[in-house]
Amino acid sequence: MATLSVPPVLTSPRDDAMALYRAFKGFGCDTAAVINILAHRNAMQRALIEQEYKNIYAEDLSKRLASELRGDVERAVLLWMPDPAVRDATIVRQALSGDVINLKAATEVICSRTSTQIQHFKQIYHARFNAYLEHDIEYQATGDLKKLLLACVSAHRYEGPEVDRAMADHDAKSLYKAGEKKLGTDEDTFIRIFSERSRPHLATVASAYHNMYGSSLKKAIKGETSGNFELALLTILQCSENPGKYFAKTLHKAMKGMGTDDSTLVRVIVTRAEIDMQYIKAEYHKKYGKSLEDAVHSETSSHYRTFLLSLLGATHR
Repeated sequence: MATLSVPPVLTSPRDDAMALYRAFKGFGCDTAAVINILAHRNAMQRALIEQEYKNIYAEDLSKRLASELRGDVERAVLLWMPDPAVRDATIVRQALSGDVINLKAATEVICSRTSTQIQHFKQIYHARFNAYLEHDIEYQATGDLKKLLLACVSAHRYEGPEVDRAMADHDAKSLYKAGEKKLGTDEDTFIRIFSERSRPHLATVASAYHNMYGSSLKKAIKGETSGNFELALLTILQCSENPGKYFAKTLHKAMKGMGTDDSTLVRVIVTRAEIDMQYIKAEYHKKYGKSLEDAVHSETSSHYRTFLLSLLGATHR
């Protein structure tokens, strides 16, 4: 006789809050229980759990998590708790004002988000940290990277699908003149086009560039620029063409060679889990011939591994 498959018990945010409290009590924290709850709740559910926890126990759940968890799993869970805009604001603030300045992380977040996402997290940045994102960029970044990041956080880019072909061709010509055609590089032209144009427009510019000059815009950027400025331009370009592929590459880089760049691993998995993780996993498999889950499994261990793998199996959301 076939057994009936029982649907998972749907818990309420109140039940979850109480279960978390039980996991904290006693000798040591029951980390497995904490992960089992939080890794399987979406942003809305997590916000409700935080609310209930505060109502019942009069303490802040994130603060309690910070005191109960340790190391990589603590960092990953704390980053997972807030909604995307608060999370982005937090990542960028830490990157620009922490003990170790991480321009790479700030650049990745700013250059891979849409104009609307940037405006949203910029407001939260000011409200939460009583600081202006522009001031922090001004203070920590230099040269062309500073100019580009400031342009990105102040521009209101069009986000619709329409593309003006003639303008895209014109931009492709301008970029060729500003880069490969001349001795030295006119960085301001790159900054203007990359910070002001929509994603579909930039993708069209890249294909027009290839059609006109037989070489890729990506290659031109690599040949004409360097460091974090190069990273910023490539991030904007690749996220306009295929964000899944861009983040698959970023994850691969974080796990390649000796040791793992855990802060990048956590940042990308946590920030993309509820956005486009299925695409990232598909791109990863296509490009590297192994699953992202397998790669993460071999680079991590213990509760940290369980947590990240739960976020990668995001089909339950």
